[in-house]
Parts: sequence; C-alpha cells; structure tokens
Amino acid sequence: MSAQTSPAEKGLNPGLMCQESYACSGTDEAIFECDECCSLQCLRCEEELHRQERLRNHERIRLKPGHVPYCDLCKGLSGHLPGVRQRAIVRCQTCKINLCLECQKRTHSGGNKRRHPVTVYNVSNLQESLEAEEMDEETKRKKMTEKVVSFLLVDENEEIQVTNEEDFIRKLDCKPDQHLKVVSIFGNTGDGKSHTLNHTFFYGREVFKTSPTQESCTVGVWAAYDPVHKVAVIDTEGLLGATVNLSQRTRLLLKVLAISDLVIYRTHADRLHNDLFKFLGDASEAYLKHFTKELKATTARCGLDVPLSTLGPAVIIFHETVHTQLLGSDHPSEVPEKLIQDRFRKLGRFPEAFSSIHYKGTRTYNPPTDFSGLRRALEQLLENNTTRSPRHPGVIFKALKALSDRFSGEIPDDQMAHSSFFPDEYFTCSSLCLSCGVGCKNSMNHGKEGVPHEAKSRCRYSHQYDNRVYTCKACYERGEEVSVVPKTSASTDSPWMGLAKYAWSGYVIECPNCGVVYRSRQYWFGNQDPVDTVVRTEIVHVWPGTDGFLKDNNNAAQRLLDGMNFMAQSVSELSLGPTKAVTSWLTDQIAPAYWRPNSQILSCNKCATSFKDNDTKHHCRACGEGFCDSCSSKTRPVPERGWGPAPVRVCDNCYEARNVQLAVTEAQVDDEGGTLIARKVGEAVQNTLGAVVTAIDIPLGLVKDAARPAYWVPDHEILHCHNCRKEFSIKLSKHHCRACGQGFCDECSHDRRAVPSRGWDHPVRVCFNCNKKPAWTSLSVMTGKGPLC
Repeated sequence: MSAQTSPAEKGLNPGLMCQESYACSGTDEAIFECDECCSLQCLRCEEELHRQERLRNHERIRLKPGHVPYCDLCKGLSGHLPGVRQRAIVRCQTCKINLCLECQKRTHSGGNKRRHPVTVYNVSNLQESLEAEEMDEETKRKKMTEKVVSFLLVDENEEIQVTNEEDFIRKLDCKPDQHLKVVSIFGNTGDGKSHTLNHTFFYGREVFKTSPTQESCTVGVWAAYDPVHKVAVIDTEGLLGATVNLSQRTRLLLKVLAISDLVIYRTHADRLHNDLFKFLGDASEAYLKHFTKELKATTARCGLDVPLSTLGPAVIIFHETVHTQLLGSDHPSEVPEKLIQDRFRKLGRFPEAFSSIHYKGTRTYNPPTDFSGLRRALEQLLENNTTRSPRHPGVIFKALKALSDRFSGEIPDDQMAHSSFFPDEYFTCSSLCLSCGVGCKNSMNHGKEGVPHEAKSRCRYSHQYDNRVYTCKACYERGEEVSVVPKTSASTDSPWMGLAKYAWSGYVIECPNCGVVYRSRQYWFGNQDPVDTVVRTEIVHVWPGTDGFLKDNNNAAQRLLDGMNFMAQSVSELSLGPTKAVTSWLTDQIAPAYWRPNSQILSCNKCATSFKDNDTKHHCRACGEGFCDSCSSKTRPVPERGWGPAPVRVCDNCYEARNVQLAVTEAQVDDEGGTLIARKVGEAVQNTLGAVVTAIDIPLGLVKDAARPAYWVPDHEILHCHNCRKEFSIKLSKHHCRACGQGFCDECSHDRRAVPSRGWDHPVRVCFNCNKKPAWTSLSVMTGKGPLC
C-alpha cells in the first residue's frame, strides 16, 4: 500500500502532521490516512505499523491536496445521519484529535479545553471535494453490482432449488469464506417489494423481476448477493395473493424469516393495517415455539463454527404514504416505535422474538420513491453485530436445509386455521391417535431422528386397539418402569414345555427383573386379578404405523402349529405315557370354549368311573362335559353348537334330551366358532399322537387361518414375496415373518431369532429385514419406541 513519496508531493498538506508518533515522534508530514487505525500517518510510521501481521490488511488511502481528515470522535454516529462520516474543521493541538463542528462545541466549548490551541483546516473547497468523492464512491458501488443476478432459491412447493452448499455459493457468486448477513423482505402482493430491493441495494437495476401486470411476478423465494454491503438479499412471495398451496407458502415465509438477520416489512398503505401487526406477532410466536429449538439442534448437529442465533432478526417497517402523514407526525413527543408497540399490545400480539423493531417512513408527493432513509437505516443495523453476527454462506444454506427437512410436507385443508398466520399445524406432526384422536405434539418429521410420537393429554381405552399397557408394580416401587406382557410361556421354558404349562396353568406375566410374577390358573380357584396384585396399568396412545398392543397369548394357536412338526418328528421316541399326555394337551388347545379341559376331568361325568393314565376321555359335543366311552357312544346332530347337520358324539343324557333345543346365545356361538374349526380338524388326531404323523398336513393347512395372529397378513392377501416380489405358486410356499407379519418366500425368511415383543421367546422364523434390526423388546411394540418392520 505504501510507496516512496516524491519531492513534489511534499508540502501539499503542510498543516497535516503524523498523528502516530510511532517512528517519527510526530514531526513528519502526514502522507496516508488509515481508516482502521483512525489516524494520519507519515511514510515511516505507515510502513512500520503495517508491517505487523494483525495490521497488514488495513485499508489506507494516500492524502490528496487539500485533504481534510474525518472527525475522530463522532464517526458519523452521534447527532448525524447514520452511515455518513463527518469531516473535521479543526485539530486540537493539546488533545491531538480532529473535531467536526458539533464535536468541538460538545467537548471544547467550556472549561479549560476552550483555551486549547487549535489548527483550522482549509474547508473552502471541502464541499466540492466531498461531492466529488461521493460521486466517485457511488460510481464504484454501481460497478460492483453490475453483474449481480438473482436465482430461485426455494419454489412454491417448499423445494430447495440448489443442490448443495457449493451450488448455493456458486449461484450467489461470493467467496466461500466471505462473512455475510441475510436481508429479506415481506409484505402484501403488489406493494413493491422487489422494486424496493432493487433500488435499496442495486441502484435501480432489475435484479429481482418486477411487473406492471396483475399477476404476481415473484413466485417462491429468490436470492441475490450484494457485494457492496456483503449481504444475501432474499425476495419473497407477497401475502394475500391468489395462490394454491397457501398454507405451505405461508410456512415458507417463516423459514426465510428464521435465517434472516434483518427483515423489511414493506407496506404501501396510507395507514398501517392490523394484518401487519398480526403477521409479525404470529411469526414471533411461531418462531419461539418451533424454530429456536431446531436452530440450536442444527448448530450442534452440523458442528457450525458460528452458532445460529435463537433470537429473531431485527425488523424495519418501511411505510410509504401519499395522502397521509407518517406515523408519529401528529405526536411529536412520542417516537414511532413506541406507537407500534402500543398497536401490538392492543391486538394481543407480542413480537418478543425479534431483536428490535424500527419504523422508517417516507411520504411520496411526486414519484420516484426516496429510498435513501431506508438505506441508511439498513446500513446502521447491518453494522450492529451484538445480536446477529455475519457467517459463511455455507452456514446459511445448512440452516435453511435443516428447517426445510424438518418442516415439510403437505398440510391438509382441514388443518388450515384462519385465526393465525402461522398455526401450530404448519409445524407439528400431523399424526392423530387412533384411539382418542389427539394430535402428536412433536415437530414435523421427528421420526427421522428416532423420536417417538407424544401427546399433551392422556389417552382413553379402546377395545378395538386394546391399548392397555402393564408395568411391573414391584419395579415401579423401586423407581423403575418396566413393561410386561401376558405370555403363553416364560422365557426360560422350552417351546413344548411352555405351551404344555400354558394349557395347564394359563398365561404368565413375566418381568425381566423379577421373573414370573403371575400365572392365571396357578391355584385353579381364588386367583386375584393381576392388576390388583402385581402390575400397574397405563392407557397409551395408538399412532398410525405402529403395530398395536397384541398380547402374547394371541399367538398360542400358531405356536401350537409351529410345534406340531417337532412333535411329529419326535413321536417315535415317545412312550405310551407321554403320548397320551401330549394328546390330551393337544385336545385342550383346539377344544371349543364350552368344553371342560382334560386336566379337570378326573372321572366320567355320568358313571363317576375314575380315569387312569391311559384311559381315553370323550367330550359330549352338546354339553361339553367329559365321559367314558360307554357313556358317550351315541351320536346325533348338534347344530346349535355349530357342528352342522352331521351326527357327532354326545352323552347318553344329551341323546335322550335330543328333542329339547339347547339355549345357546348368539354371543356364545360367535365365541365358539373359531375354536370349533380347530376341533373339527383335530378329530383326525384324537386317539394317539401317532396319527399326527400321517395327518400333519391337514391341520397345518386348515387350522392356519384360525390360528393366525392378528398382526399377520392373511394368506389370501399374499400374492408375492414382500422382499423379492416373487409370485407364490404351488411350488413356492408362503412363510410369515414372526416379527412384522408379512409374507415371504423361504429364501427371504430363513433366519431365526427370538421376538419377545410378539411373544416368541425362542428363535422363530423372521424375514431378512427384521433380522438386521436391533433386539426387539415388548416395550418397542407397545409404545412405538423400538424398531418396527
């Protein structure tokens, strides 16, 4: 920056001496002025000072003849127009500072300072030199903005139109390490937002498209880079325009507001309408409620060097009138900002999210509009970094991308709220509880981060979804909340032994910490309800896409069928005693609801003959009691129990009363229908387990639908493999994944693992996808907090 001073240059400014005294002791003539050092410098001091690393990039200018330095005190920020630096008229020789007229009056008009000797600068040609200097500066700025063009940043469907961070920087045409601020504009359609930006930042060039037609010329969000003020300028779509997707476009405005450092609200109304205050008030509330948390999370998630401010941008209300006075003109004692705050309060709106709100008005008697006041106000606020500091363009893009990913998706028409510009439905999850209809309180797309659905209120019980969850009472009293599920068997039991115990002792409730805490038929009489003794109940919400609250004992029938192959293979190893035991157990599993269980039949219900271990017990199809063969040898149709017109085994008493119609309710018939199907098939295997070997294909084929758990997709709906899409045929068998319930071919479901949440404590068939997921727990299915297929 420095250069050797020619002899001709010396003596051009004999009254300007070096103000640094760094190398010359203040005796040499000033040659340079450093704006950042705030001093005039001789050649030696300028070279010595700016040789230092921290001062090397300071902006210096060479003094011209008749040069007058700037005032050292005011810098144009006290008592003067913002952004306009004042030239000095005198230099105090004692204080060694340059002073403008107002600063001299303020600091040297009284006391001892009035006697300080001063040097008066030659200001006779100052005005001409200042005007020439300003013209040169404006020409320079215009040239810097000649190549600026705008680009579509986000379309009307909230889709970002730049592919990545590098593409965003390339379209802005700025350096990646350049520190920027963001200025955006809002207002009603037709109020001249694009025109305002063109004249405020780009000297009237049509960087943002304007149009005299009735159609809106700005659709979506457009951006451009102002190299003079080093800001990214964003133009938005006007409010109150005739558009589709109105809710999504309104939500888009708040995303732009959230990444902005300075917001201009442009209004051309002669009087400030309530819509202006409602828009800013609702935007403030939505910003605090939905965006501050997300901006903090984005800072942490993206590892940004510059933290995204959780305090909103500064707002300038730019008000242009023609026939009416500006705000505050009829109240000289009150500033316009105070009147604006009063309007907010009267409407019940509180714009506390914004760092500041300013009013800048201009009255246009004759076009064109004067934008100089707005420009000065913008420049002053852009210099203030106390709340919002400049950041790299990549940080701006990451913030916009994070907000777009979080708050996106269609907004149903029935969720449009007209009482607010930014209702909660624009930003919260749209899922509704299937049981009580209450909405999720979390923000949109929270599932992508593994955050489960939550609601503000408690749910109500629904028999359809059976949304009652049990927690272990003992663990709860110890400060833990452990969910438990009624199960057919304990996790320590083998599949065969577990189901045998289930047939004898009923379902169990097992806690991971306390073990088996309850068996439904442990004492056969006097059993208390588990809710009164060992568990607590909680009614939980049922969200779309979760697998509901299936209890483990719903799988008993299917677990029986899965075990039949194992039993058939092992029959040759069984002696007569175990064979009878298994046959009795098998009979109970497929017995109708009105039959007395084999385990309770100790003697014939008619002749009272006690049954030995190897004796065969027969059930009367009419009354369901147990009899010996001689007391139940007769047959007759029992259609009232669902056995149809064919004769079936009945006891002697029911045979003799064959002309008397049994009183069976419709509910009983429905209740017994499902188990009757299984029993009809079971007739083929009623004598010995050996018959299972030859008849195994019959029950597996016919009982399958009756035994199918509720979450399984029915066989008739499965046409092809859920994974590889192969079409099923006679040669390609269907298999159900025990985790998700979908249908797969054998190749896509050959893995085995336990699925405790579905009641399968031992390894069972699962599909390829479910096998890759983390371990399933009962809590995951019930609350939706675990992996779901």
